[in-house]
Amino acid sequence: MQTLKSSLPGIAWPALPGGEAARLLGLLFQLERSQWLAPEALARLQFAQLARSVAHAVETVPFYRERLSDHRLARDPEGLREAWPALPVLRRPALQAAGEAIHSQAVPREHGRVTTVQTSGSTGRPIRTRNTALNQLFWQALTLREHLWHARDPLGKLVAIRPDRKAPAGEGKVLASWGPPVAVLFRTGPSALLDSRTDIETQVRWLASQQPIYLLSLPSNVQALAEACRDMGVELPELRGVRVYGEAVGPDLRRLCREVWGVPLSDVYSAQEVGYIALQCPHGEHYHIQSEHLLVEVLDAQGRPCGPGEVGRVLISTLHNFATPLIRYEIMDYVEVGEACPCGRGLPVIRRVLGRRRNLAVTPDGRRYWPSFPAEDWMHIAPVRQVQLAQTAADHIEVRYVMARALSTEEEGALTRALHASLGYPYTLSFRRWEGPIIRAPNGKYEDFVCELGA
Repeated sequence: MQTLKSSLPGIAWPALPGGEAARLLGLLFQLERSQWLAPEALARLQFAQLARSVAHAVETVPFYRERLSDHRLARDPEGLREAWPALPVLRRPALQAAGEAIHSQAVPREHGRVTTVQTSGSTGRPIRTRNTALNQLFWQALTLREHLWHARDPLGKLVAIRPDRKAPAGEGKVLASWGPPVAVLFRTGPSALLDSRTDIETQVRWLASQQPIYLLSLPSNVQALAEACRDMGVELPELRGVRVYGEAVGPDLRRLCREVWGVPLSDVYSAQEVGYIALQCPHGEHYHIQSEHLLVEVLDAQGRPCGPGEVGRVLISTLHNFATPLIRYEIMDYVEVGEACPCGRGLPVIRRVLGRRRNLAVTPDGRRYWPSFPAEDWMHIAPVRQVQLAQTAADHIEVRYVMARALSTEEEGALTRALHASLGYPYTLSFRRWEGPIIRAPNGKYEDFVCELGA
């Protein structure tokens, strides 16, 4: 990005940002340096900050004053680091039950305006946390880091197709800039926004009319767009890249974007209650944990840290949220830990983001595993536009599909054999045709496998 904005009249280069832009630029400068630190150096800095955050939580948050009263938490970072594995895990039911007691009664005034964040509740009862202007600053800085990592040109046109309940479905908005945070620091081209509730054919026609340089949307929506562009013969010759968020991304979607549009796909791993967790490395398809923002632990079933190649549950501790500190919060996601990245960044690596516990398949003997049924294994059998597997019993999966007609007996048989081979277990399969798109969760996300057996 070579279009930094200056706040002083008559000064264009070198640019001299002021106010909010100067603070954001100062944080970005530090992030540019810290990403290259060795993992041990990053861990020391994390616990130096956590010592302050935990002390604040014990002193000002009723929930932690009681919860951590039996722990002699050393105020020095090394003592806290040693005691850390013994601290209790914060699970969603406890967070939900805490109510007002989870919030600080004395947020530092210097951290700025306090706002409330509520999760979508797609897995049950929603969670309410509070953020400060400081947390928003980190969100902006990490958004800019992601753009910089992937060398995007802010003078190009950005188009977003995402949930926008304030806009009528099918009616897009065209804006003069990319908006914050990019437009806070840089001169930008225009942007456009369309609500993802809009039907796919209308989305494709609107997208073609906009001819974006960059496209932002949910992975499942990008897949539907790419397939529809291919089927309708619609081209996007200006498109340079696709950015997605909010759902697990597999190799099928990355391959589809290259085949249809000839562009790479980049993903971000985030959650409403904590913000960015990991960003995709600019040199691969793995992710770098944002260690300057969060402490992320990946633990196995026995509570031990996972090593490269191992899958575990994610625990998150916020470093800078003094309004609702979250300490060892189990976010209910599973990820696979990766090896150190050859790019040289010391930020820890997540090889794959697998999703929520409810995306785990269960066999009748109680074994849980991550189901895999790549489209290339079955899409040649029938012209299925959308599919979702829903496990409704230990030995049964309902195959929900969207297609212009019902599957034939022969197609059902071929799909059964293909899915048995992919899933690795001979579940009883039943097929249910949906007349319209399979309903998404309230937050607009789509899951291709859901386990409906409960905990």
